[in-house]
Amino acid sequence: MAVIVGAYVQAASDTPVGKALGLVVSVPDKYRTLVMDAGSGTCPEVTPNLLAALLQTESEFIPNRTSPAGAQGIAQFMPSTWESSGIDANHDGRRDVWDPEDAIPSAAKYLCDMAKEVKDVPGDRQSNMLAAYNAGSGAVVQYGGVPPFKETQGYVQAITALANQPGAGGGLTAQQVAVAINAADDQLGMPYSWGGGDATGPTTGSCCSPNGSSGESIVGFDCSGLVVYAYAKAGISLPRTAAQQYAATEPVKREEMRPGDLVFFGSTPEGIHHVGIYVGGGHMIEAPRPGTSVRYSPIDSMPDLYAAGRPISHHKKEI
Repeated sequence: MAVIVGAYVQAASDTPVGKALGLVVSVPDKYRTLVMDAGSGTCPEVTPNLLAALLQTESEFIPNRTSPAGAQGIAQFMPSTWESSGIDANHDGRRDVWDPEDAIPSAAKYLCDMAKEVKDVPGDRQSNMLAAYNAGSGAVVQYGGVPPFKETQGYVQAITALANQPGAGGGLTAQQVAVAINAADDQLGMPYSWGGGDATGPTTGSCCSPNGSSGESIVGFDCSGLVVYAYAKAGISLPRTAAQQYAATEPVKREEMRPGDLVFFGSTPEGIHHVGIYVGGGHMIEAPRPGTSVRYSPIDSMPDLYAAGRPISHHKKEI
C-alpha cells in the first residue's frame, strides 16, 4: 500500500462528529492533541480513536506505568522494541519512552510498521495490525491472521470495540474510513474511464466527457465512481456524481479536514466537476481525468478547490 506521510491537519474542535473523525474515546486533555496528530498523520490503518483505545487499554494513559512483564510508559513498549522503534518525536534530542510526546507518536508509527509487515495476511487489516502490536508480526503471519492466543484475541476485540463505540453526529466509524481509503488505494493504477465504476468496482464507462473523451472501451473509474466504490466497500452508499456527493456531505473547513473527507472542485455547487478522497498531509487519492489512472495527488494540484465535505448519514444540502 502506498502511504502518504506528512503533517496532517489537526482538528480545531474536540466535538465528536463521527467515530473516526472526532474522539469518542475519553482522552486526558493534555494528550488530546498528541493523539489527534499521531492518529491522523501516520497511515490509514491508524485513526485517533484506534490509537486512543490502544493507549487506554495499554496504560489508561498513565505515563509512568510499568507492567509485570517490563513494558514501559504510556504505550507499554518493551525495552527492546523501544530501542528499535522509538522515535524522538518532540525533537528534544532524546528518545524517551516515559515521555508521552515521544511515546504516543512512536506507538502510531509502530502500529503502521506492523500494518506493513502483515499487509499480505488475509483478514481485517486493523485487527491483524493490533494483533501484531500485541503478539508480534511473526505470529500473525504464522497463523494467517489474529493468532489463537486468548490474550491477543481479547486485546484486539477490546481495542476495536472501544474505538468503534457510538459517538455523536452519526458519522462514519474509524473502521469505515480506513476501509474506504484502503479500497481506493487498492485501485492505484486503474485507468480513468469517463462514467466508469460503481459500487462493485471498475466498469466500462460511457460517452462522452466535455472534451469528447469516451469511456465506452475502457474499464476503470471516473472521479465520482471511485468514491462510490471506496465507500461502498465500507458499507456507505453515496450518490453517483460529484455534485450529488457534495450535496450528501457535511461541510468541513479546510483547516479541519481529516482523512476520509471528500474534496470537491468547481466554482459553484451545481458546477462541481471533480472529487477526491482526502488522505491527509495535503493529499488526496483520485481518478483525475482521461488518459490518467488512479493516483495520489496534492489537493492543490487543481486550481479550483471549492469545498470539503464529510459523509454523514442522511445529511443533504441544497444545490
